[in-house]
Amino acid sequence: MKKDLGLVQAVYPMPVLMVAAYDENKKVNVMNVAWGQICDEDKIILFIGEGKKTWLNIKATKAFTVALADESHIDVADFFGIASGNKINDKFERTGYHAIKSDKVNAPIIEEFPVVMECELLDIINTEYVSGIVGKIVNVKAEESVLSDNGKIDPEKTKALIFDQFQHGYYVTGKKVGKAWNAGAGLMKK
Repeated sequence: MKKDLGLVQAVYPMPVLMVAAYDENKKVNVMNVAWGQICDEDKIILFIGEGKKTWLNIKATKAFTVALADESHIDVADFFGIASGNKINDKFERTGYHAIKSDKVNAPIIEEFPVVMECELLDIINTEYVSGIVGKIVNVKAEESVLSDNGKIDPEKTKALIFDQFQHGYYVTGKKVGKAWNAGAGLMKK
């Protein structure tokens, strides 16, 4: 029997995304975003509150990058979520991390994170109920260490962080347990 829990953000897992953008002076800011998702083959939506430093930077520069946080960088990934760029002027510099300019968009790539999407701003959705940034993914870069033999990103090798809103924990992506568009194929024959 199910027990009533009241209002709970009951979606698991949530990605741990590192969203980076320059300000008008080319200063790097990065924030941790768990409320983001691919919303089309070449688009991503990030639910970032209006007025956050990264939101302001993306609005000004029309570009951003989105990296997958990984287990070996959990401390900095968490810091990017708890520290505000509007309050801490040297937020990125405190980490000792390194950024290079993307060759595809006007945004920084944080070198320490193994997978990054380079994005152009398509739209800002700002209603009474939601604030979202929609970006067009123009390119993806990945360290060779997280690629499988077929040249694609291997989720087991990325050790990507996932966020749990139930207990407020970070977990790491795990083993493959089935093949998509195949595990349920037997039911199609009924």
